Amino acid sequence: MSAADWYAHKSLGDGLFWIQERFYQSDNRANIWLLRGSHQDVVIDTGLGLRSLPDYIDAKGLLGKDPQRKNPLLAIATHAHFDHSGGLHQFQQVGVHSAEVDALANGDNFETVTWLSDREIIEAPSPGWRARQYKVKAVQPTHILQEGDVINLGDKQLTVLHMPGHSRGSICLHDRDNKLLFSGDVVYDGAMIDWLPYSRVSDYISSCERLVGLVDSEQVDQVLPGHYNTFGAKRLNRIASTYISRAGTCPAKVSTFAWSTLAGVALRACNPRSAC
Repeated sequence: MSAADWYAHKSLGDGLFWIQERFYQSDNRANIWLLRGSHQDVVIDTGLGLRSLPDYIDAKGLLGKDPQRKNPLLAIATHAHFDHSGGLHQFQQVGVHSAEVDALANGDNFETVTWLSDREIIEAPSPGWRARQYKVKAVQPTHILQEGDVINLGDKQLTVLHMPGHSRGSICLHDRDNKLLFSGDVVYDGAMIDWLPYSRVSDYISSCERLVGLVDSEQVDQVLPGHYNTFGAKRLNRIASTYISRAGTCPAKVSTFAWSTLAGVALRACNPRSAC
């Protein structure tokens, strides 16, 4: 299957594109965002990497008529999990938070929580392909991101907000001028996951408190999340506030502990060489 068949996209205007993997039918299917700037273009999250995302972007002309006048396309992972980082190896420039550099450089499929089944891939990307063969390929990040870093696209700037909890290196990218928040898996309109390896509930609560602060200070109008549909500031406030109020309760703690134990056992069984 060609890259042109594997992906699909929608233009949201002002140089912003929403890309998805058509034949990956799962709640784990991540949103891929392409944001064009006057001097630098950026891809935010890269999906599974089963087909060439750069080839798709080029074939569809998403970088415009003269992409050679800019710096090479920069791919940033909001965190290292497989559904967001699987395609990073396809890019010359790769950015990730410093806390997850080693996981990507070492191809640590335990920390990337690689978990893919045949039933989620409704049409194989190549003859004979099987999910058990899938691993996130090692990649050496060229851009090691920290809290407060600014990614200058020319006419747009993205500020790195370190928001751990879902994973230790989770980030949001904040376009302050346009009040856009690329939130990865820090927040989306669904059940928030805090029971994976390197998840930490206390960090997640702090990150959600920070999200509420962004809403209260009117710094966010629209959220472009790692999964599902986009949403606005009121919904962001409700999701973050609900997590804060529930995360510390006894039933939530018991549930998180149980899921964390099961997830750890399952991931170590699937990725034994990455568990050391």
